[in-house]
Amino acid sequence: MRTSIATVCLSGTLEEKMHAAAEAGFDGIEVFEQDLVVSPSSPEQIRDLAAELGLSLDLYQPFRDIDAVGPEQFAANLQRAEAKFRLMDRLGITTMLVCSNVATAEIDDDEVVADQLRRLGDLASGYGVRLAYEALAWGRFINDFEHAQRIVDLADHPNVGTCLDSFHILSRAWDPAPIEDIAAEKIFFVQLADAPLLHMDVLSWSRHHRVFPGEGDFDMVGFMTHLVRAGYDGPVSLEIFNDAFRQADVHRTAVDGLRSLRWLEDQTRRALDGRPARGRLQLQALPPVEEPDGYDFVEIRTGRLGETTRLLHQLGFALGGHHQSKEHVQVWVQGPVRIIVNNAVPEDAPTEVAALGFEVADPATALERATRLSARPVSRSQRDDEQVLRGVFAPDGTEIFFCQRPGNGVPAWLGEFGADEEIETGALVTGVDHINMAQPWQHYDEAVLFYTSVLALAAQPAQDVPGPSGLVRSQVMRSANGAVRMPLNVAPTAAEQGSFVGAAYPEHVALSCTDVFAVARRARRRGLRFLPVPQNYYDDLDARFDLDDEFVAALQELHLLYDRDAEGEFLHFYTQTLGTVFFEVVERRHGYSGFGAPNAPVRLAAQYRRTHPPRTTDPRSRTGREVRGTSPIGSTGTGAP
Repeated sequence: MRTSIATVCLSGTLEEKMHAAAEAGFDGIEVFEQDLVVSPSSPEQIRDLAAELGLSLDLYQPFRDIDAVGPEQFAANLQRAEAKFRLMDRLGITTMLVCSNVATAEIDDDEVVADQLRRLGDLASGYGVRLAYEALAWGRFINDFEHAQRIVDLADHPNVGTCLDSFHILSRAWDPAPIEDIAAEKIFFVQLADAPLLHMDVLSWSRHHRVFPGEGDFDMVGFMTHLVRAGYDGPVSLEIFNDAFRQADVHRTAVDGLRSLRWLEDQTRRALDGRPARGRLQLQALPPVEEPDGYDFVEIRTGRLGETTRLLHQLGFALGGHHQSKEHVQVWVQGPVRIIVNNAVPEDAPTEVAALGFEVADPATALERATRLSARPVSRSQRDDEQVLRGVFAPDGTEIFFCQRPGNGVPAWLGEFGADEEIETGALVTGVDHINMAQPWQHYDEAVLFYTSVLALAAQPAQDVPGPSGLVRSQVMRSANGAVRMPLNVAPTAAEQGSFVGAAYPEHVALSCTDVFAVARRARRRGLRFLPVPQNYYDDLDARFDLDDEFVAALQELHLLYDRDAEGEFLHFYTQTLGTVFFEVVERRHGYSGFGAPNAPVRLAAQYRRTHPPRTTDPRSRTGREVRGTSPIGSTGTGAP
């Protein structure tokens, strides 16, 4: 499948965009007119640069408001079009995108529009240019692809065909199945864009919220299967208008874009397997991937070893041993849970989640698939007598390892720590329930696609959680078997730009247990500092649920939180935050499958209070300026700031 990307998808100059597209591995690009207009390079220089980079120039776009106008305006439009055709000749581009009229349309007559496209086609043929007519979803008279195709058929000109854009079709909930009825030779170009399902006007939706295939809610695989059955064999291109993409690093956005097309190509091939098609695109399959069976390990990197291992001890973990060749690495175990602590960093370096290990059937195949999807491999050293761990970097820099599914439940690498090879029976902590990862706002969609394509996790519907500085978007990535659950959180943009994000939106490891009261009591005996829960929460809890007073008192004593739904109950507590990491211990009862979302604002507010000393008005100041430290909460008792 030939891949292409519109330059409007990427940040930077036209030349930078071309280099990024080539380095990512695209076959070609669409040249967005504005990118060329503001470039100091001549059309000939752009053509030569494309040849040097091995890129085809697949489309010049957009040409607007040509159709459904009066004779005088149309004559002027033809002059404008001829100037563009001469420019395309200098660029060496042979296909132009022609959009259905939005601004100047005044004649609602298909015969008139078809005649105008026919006359435009006559002019284009003299320059060897083909016209790909696209129905914009907000076009004044022509806004769906079937209507546009009827006009193309009426025009009946060899240089006039159609452009199919998945956003313009799927955003209006048009059925894409009639694509199969279009003659393959009349589909001149195809543009792809996914998007989250939003309730807003389609123009704003299109201009700001498109994402790469696999990062939104559209059925992109279904769209592609219809395209393949139609017999289309031209470029498959990305056209994404997205505010975050325009601000992100051009190279990683290009890589993300190609990853989306390779994933979609693979998914389409699998969806079509064994089904008839008139003439398929040459779809390449990726190495197959099975969903992981669970977490093999969690690695925490810290410059504050003492407080980190103290917290693990308080939660019931025991030191399993020190690594035989990496002196700054140790493992802590409890039941089947293994947490690696790595302090090969400067003293007082922040505590953070550094790596995640996933149990898979075939690590080598999983790594091959990930690298085919442009994931960057992790370079890791080991001795000849040590296990080879295969991994790649996630978009946020976390190392993701593919670990051999252990036959007896104990991974072979554990022996490198001299650890006991028997899993402790009767442990209160029984597994890793989920791991919540914070994502930079500009790479959130990239992370969704990464975990979808590399680990076969499925994105669940997103939720917005209110916090002290705004809404936090959360979306759970989940394996079908439920063994791996990863909520991805992105903080409000304003918080991302300040110091708040590091302290208030950390990542956390949630541990499952058989008895959260017993885990909490043991932790308290060992000196654990729970994240405090206010009295108001328990008053509200008593109002929302019909709970026994003694039960609520027991919850409050241990700073436990509670939720209930139609399936069951959820009890949990949080630890204080170390660096950018905290722990949660959860007990699920009777099939509860959520994450205690109603309790998330309580956690966010408590964490915010820990990192933001209270403000109050200084009574000594006639200006009423705010100062920190004079509140009765946390004050010295002397009134001193």
